[in-house]
Amino acid sequence: MNSKGKFYLSTAIAYASKKPHIGNTYEVIFADCIARYKRMCGYDVHFLTGTDEHGQKIEDLAKEAGISPKEYVDNVSGIIKNIWDNVGASYDRFIRTTDEDHERAVTHIFNKLYEQGDIYKSEYEGWYCVPCESFFTETQLKDGKCPDCGAEVKKTKEEAYFLAMSRYQDKLMKHIEENPDFIVPESRKKEMVNNFLKPGLQDLCVSRTSFKWGIPVEFDEKHVIYVWIDALSNYITGLGYDVNEQGELYKKYWPCDVHIIGKDILRFHTIYWPIVLMALGEPLPKQIFGHPWLLFGQDKMSKSKGNVIYADDLIKHFGADGCRYYVLAEMPYANDGSITYESVITRYNSDLANNLGNLTKRTAAMTNKYQGGTVIAPTCEDEPDESLKAEVKKTLDEYFKLMDEFRVADAAESVFTMLRRANKYIDETMPWSLAKDEANKERLATVLYNLLECIRIGAVLLSPFMPETSEKIFAQLGTTKRDFDSVAEFGALEAGLTVTDADALFVRVDEAKVAEELKAEAEKAAAAAVKKPDPMPEIGIEQFMENELRTAQIIACEPVPKSDKLLKIQLDLGYEKRQVVSGIAKFYKPDELVGKKVIVVANLKPVKLRGVDSYGMILASGEEQVRVIFLDPETPLGERIR
Repeated sequence: MNSKGKFYLSTAIAYASKKPHIGNTYEVIFADCIARYKRMCGYDVHFLTGTDEHGQKIEDLAKEAGISPKEYVDNVSGIIKNIWDNVGASYDRFIRTTDEDHERAVTHIFNKLYEQGDIYKSEYEGWYCVPCESFFTETQLKDGKCPDCGAEVKKTKEEAYFLAMSRYQDKLMKHIEENPDFIVPESRKKEMVNNFLKPGLQDLCVSRTSFKWGIPVEFDEKHVIYVWIDALSNYITGLGYDVNEQGELYKKYWPCDVHIIGKDILRFHTIYWPIVLMALGEPLPKQIFGHPWLLFGQDKMSKSKGNVIYADDLIKHFGADGCRYYVLAEMPYANDGSITYESVITRYNSDLANNLGNLTKRTAAMTNKYQGGTVIAPTCEDEPDESLKAEVKKTLDEYFKLMDEFRVADAAESVFTMLRRANKYIDETMPWSLAKDEANKERLATVLYNLLECIRIGAVLLSPFMPETSEKIFAQLGTTKRDFDSVAEFGALEAGLTVTDADALFVRVDEAKVAEELKAEAEKAAAAAVKKPDPMPEIGIEQFMENELRTAQIIACEPVPKSDKLLKIQLDLGYEKRQVVSGIAKFYKPDELVGKKVIVVANLKPVKLRGVDSYGMILASGEEQVRVIFLDPETPLGERIR
């Protein structure tokens, strides 16, 4: 296939704070599938991935572990790279933001933006979320917490450098309007334009002084360069970009053909990053694809919930290709996908063992039994053949269009529909019956040839999805016809080849047994995640008694308008009635609480939450799963807890 030019794609770089679960790993598998597909189409592909290794969270985790931040990220980055390798990621560079060339280029980028007036020094006061490494204003908070991840935020005031986002807002809007495929899917573009660009951009904090683990600002070393300049710049520094020189890879591959990133970080890549590039005077990426999330059932994965699945556990049970196939086939184009232990096993058994594996095993066995393993050219066509070939042509027409649009799950389904049709073709033609009569010898050879050719075409189309499996099939068939050119016409499989009767590609697994093993592995990971809390400063009894804890009964409860987390609760303390607002709406329905007796912190300063006054706080445990502390129904009201 002739070269079609360059194709540069990247993933978001994984944050080197912890081992990524399968939902995080999906992105690199998806990007690898696209990279392999584009290579087979004849493109000169460059595929970049890596790790984001600076920031306060890593500094805190390293301190907690009693090691340096560099030692910490060396370990975690190594784990991430190993997982990427195990799932078969065919990247050209695994960049780390601690790489010397990256740090040097980021320093120069920051300096240039400062010198030309796009970065200026000021003071920031706002609410900071450590997990997201983001600042928010009071109005951006959701129920007093981070609007992106729901974590607690802390009030922060510090000197900082800012990127003048507002200078480039109109230019970015114009670019999005003139390039309708700049942000895909369409729903993601509407979200960015309507929720962020149209309301107006605030200038962006691009340095920090409250931690040290980062690239220092060269001319003001009490500051470190923040993630928006540091991590995002990897897409060009990974190609050898620097302010005063552009490396050969940069000249060849930039602008990026597609950034593949999760929908939760779309704002950073479709607003912050393009504005940095505009300020640098560099071209914008051609496209940014925001993929959906892979959920455990209907929930986000969480170690504390015990619903985290890791790629290495899936590989242990289903192989690398089994792991790859599941996430690629299960994730819709725009909506969130789902993974459960049962669904992985069901799809593995039905699609891989029963469909592809069984088809390949049966056909090879019949070719060996009836023809000594030799592929014989077809000479005796009949009606079922035309129907099979029509299905193959339909699959090819769909497959390339779907893959070009990144609809990989639909492309996989089209291939497996073709393979199911081939299995039906066996039942229609009954090769075992044809083999009983020497007069049907040519017809038998034609049937087996059509099946082998259908398997070969399927292996070619599945090469980006399951590269190891496709190679096994090619080896079993003995064919050199392994590229997209070879599937243009049905019948490219070479006559005279010898088909080997190899072991089954995929063996059915015991659903109950494997599901139990996977659950045990997840529970083990969840138990390991429960760590001893950081020690709190000791206090005397006098300090404790300053907290006035009183018994109370909930006499009325209703949701706070325009909030999915807050409940407005009316309490009877016996000696008075009062109102509190509590962020427990996700865990309790109002009618479940009415009549319950609880503990209230009665001497808190009043606050206003979502415009509703709150005069106290009821006690509860937990964070991701909140449990209100209920009292014995016989407990008198208004008693002080001691």
